[in-house]
Order: sequence, then structure tokens, then C-alpha cells
Amino acid sequence: MEKIETTSATDARTEPANAPTVVILGRPNVGKSTLFNKLTDKRRAIVGDEPGITRDRIYGRVQWRGRLFHIVDTGGIIPDDKELIPTNILSQARTALDQASLILLVVDARAGITPLDEELAELARLTGKPVFVAANKVDTAKIEADALEFERWGLNAVLPISAEHGSGVAEMLDAALDILTTPEAQVENRSETRIAIVGRPNVGKSSLVNRLVGEERVIVSPIPGTTRDSVDTGLEYEDTQFRLIDTAGIRRKGKTELVAEKISVVMARRNLEDADVAILLIDAIEGPTANDATIGGYAHEAGASLIIAVNKWDAVEKTADTTTEYSQRIRDMMKFADYAPIVFISAKSGLRVTKLLELARHAHEERRKRVSTSELNRFFEKNLEQPRATTPSKHPLRVLYITQAGAGPPTFVVFTSSRSPRAKLHFSYERYLINRLREEFGFFATPIRIKQRKKEGEASQRR
Repeated sequence: MEKIETTSATDARTEPANAPTVVILGRPNVGKSTLFNKLTDKRRAIVGDEPGITRDRIYGRVQWRGRLFHIVDTGGIIPDDKELIPTNILSQARTALDQASLILLVVDARAGITPLDEELAELARLTGKPVFVAANKVDTAKIEADALEFERWGLNAVLPISAEHGSGVAEMLDAALDILTTPEAQVENRSETRIAIVGRPNVGKSSLVNRLVGEERVIVSPIPGTTRDSVDTGLEYEDTQFRLIDTAGIRRKGKTELVAEKISVVMARRNLEDADVAILLIDAIEGPTANDATIGGYAHEAGASLIIAVNKWDAVEKTADTTTEYSQRIRDMMKFADYAPIVFISAKSGLRVTKLLELARHAHEERRKRVSTSELNRFFEKNLEQPRATTPSKHPLRVLYITQAGAGPPTFVVFTSSRSPRAKLHFSYERYLINRLREEFGFFATPIRIKQRKKEGEASQRR
């Protein structure tokens, strides 16, 4: 199959405002997420044998033959299911269908027509939008022939495909371009601040996204673990472009049982590595926990700028010292993240939620900051030229100079000299160095990386 070009939130290439939307619809476990991943060329949606894994609608962007369109993966729909999450999935899918320019109704060609397929075909027909039947799991000539039975619905086209192997997908995309008004992909220098919203299950991550976006973009439910896929949403605030990524709730190790939940935790950690800023959400009613500190540690290790948001603050009884005491509890538990600002919010009422975007914008600017060589030379003379407990006396070490090796997060290389090959900067000296860098240059809400590079001692050079 010809390779599908894709775009991501950080690409310079971006979609025009009038790019059409193609919505993937279908009952559970027919291969919708596999098709979505094939079209977007990345594992954005979780794929597994457990029906109903995808719950929120997930957006991607596809470029095919120089044309660009949105693709939306919806949850597996059971229209008459009265359970809370399946009902919300149906609501999410209806919202996506309202925005659709084309509907891809995915069916299992091996299973043939089922009553639920019939209901969904009628639901798609009633929208008045063009509908393609993507007869999936076609891997033999016999199954391809059997797929023709779906033509009895009288929809726009029946297209035999194998989402897993890619066969028939190019033909399906060509057919889509024939009926879609798709603009050409444009190149635009427009950067986004990627914000990963992380935390334990049921602390209000999805509620925060919905509050910021102003619509029910992701499913909100009292059932912990409602979000499994990482759901991203574009947002503009005060002329700044943001990409909000609502990740799955990260449980304590040993508490994650379903395969889909284990995969979603891995994907949440991967999203942290791609994020510019992480907002760690803490439940104000339950208070900070060891798992909150662990998740904050994941963000710190990934190099994301970190903002700590204490949610449900409106539900806490307060005294004059409550905020100070609460902040100190968090600081005591997360000593490694003393640079992270703490904000007390309510996703439900909207209390201070836009403050998070203002802080994220500031953090994004600071994490990309570069310090000039002349400034670093002055900094060295002022803070590092005199020895300051750099190593234990057994392995004396001298700091020669310092340079900035990178940004996002800011990374500095300290060049040292020692006669001992085992000499290393003492952790207390690294902490001293980081504190001085913050005092001098800021780096708001952002971790600072220190690397050591040794130069050979005089004895080694003579040899």
C-alpha cells in the first residue's frame, strides 16, 4: 500500500480551517481503531480483543495525494445499551457525526450483517451524509465476495479492506477524495504548546479538558478509568495555540488488571515524553498521595515542565491556613519538583482553570530559553570558579566551564578535570548549580538537566 502522509500537532504543516472530517463508525471490535491507526500511521488508539476499548472520540489528520482531511475514531456503539459509559459513547459519536463530511461505517466482513450493523447503517443513513461501508477483515477472495451482501443497504459504496494489512485502504482513500472537497496541505510556521493532563483515575482530568474547551469533548463519568485512549484537543487562548492531551488515569503498580488499561498507562507515559508541559491533577478531597508523587516523577523524568493543579478545591472546607498547609504537604511529598507552581482549581465551576493556560504558556517560553555564552561566562565567574564541595575529597575535581547543550528542557554540560577516572560531581553540587541557574535565568516550572563531561588530567595527557 502507498504510504499515507500524516501530520501531527508539532508539524509545521497544518490543516486549513475548511479541511473536511471523516468519521469512523461501527459496533465494538470490528477494527475501527486498527483502521484509524493505519490511516494516521501511528498508534494513537488502543487496539485489543476486549470490546469497547475506545471510549472517547479521537482525532487525527491524514494527508493523501497532497490533500488533507480530519479523521475521527468513535467508540464501539451499542445504541440501546443503558450502561453509563456506552450511552456516553453514543453521545460522543452523534457529536462527531454532526461534524462529518463522510462516514466510514466499519463492519466485520467475516461475521456478515448483524442486527447492530443494521441499526448503525440506519443511524448513518439518517444523517444525510455520504456513507462508505468499509467491509473489514477481508483477507481471502471468498470473504471479499461475501462482503457484497452489504450492498443491500444501498449506501454510497461498499469497499472491502483489511485494516491490519492495509489492503484496499488506498482504494478507499481514493474514493473518499472523489466526493470530499479537500484543500491542499499548507505549510505554516505555527507552533503549539502541548499540555499533557495526568493524574490518578477519577481526579477530574476529562472534566478539566471539557471545561477549557467548552464542550463535552471527552467522557466524564464517576466510574474510575473512563478514559483509556489519550485524547487530544486543539485550543486557542489569547492568541496562543494549545494542544490538550487527556491521558488515562495512572494507577499504582499492581492495581492495573485489564490489558487495555496497562497499555493506556504506557501510552500516558509516552505522551509525557512528547509534551511541553504536564499538568498533574490532584484530588483536593483525598489529598496528595504517594501515587501522585510517582506520576509527578514520571513528568520530571520525561523533561516536561510541570504545573500541579489541586482540583475540587471548592469542595474543601477551608481556614486561613488551609492553602499554605496543603501546599507544604505537596512540597514535602515532591521535593524533586520544588520548581513546579501549585494552583488550586475547580474543573466543575471553572475556578482558576484559565490560570493553568497562562502558566503553561509562560513555562513553554521558559523551557525554550537559551543562555548566551557571555552570560554563562559571567555566571561561571560569579558562582562556579571557586571550588564548592564538587566531589568527595578522595576524588578531587575541578570545574573548568559550563555550556548549554540544549533546550526543552534546558540542558547544561559541566566540563571538569580530575586525575581520577571515577570522579563525579556530587549530587549536592548539582543541586547547588541548578538553584543558582534558576536564580539567575528563571526557567519557570521547568526541570534543568546537568551533564558532566570529563577532560583528561595532566597525568593522562602526558601518557
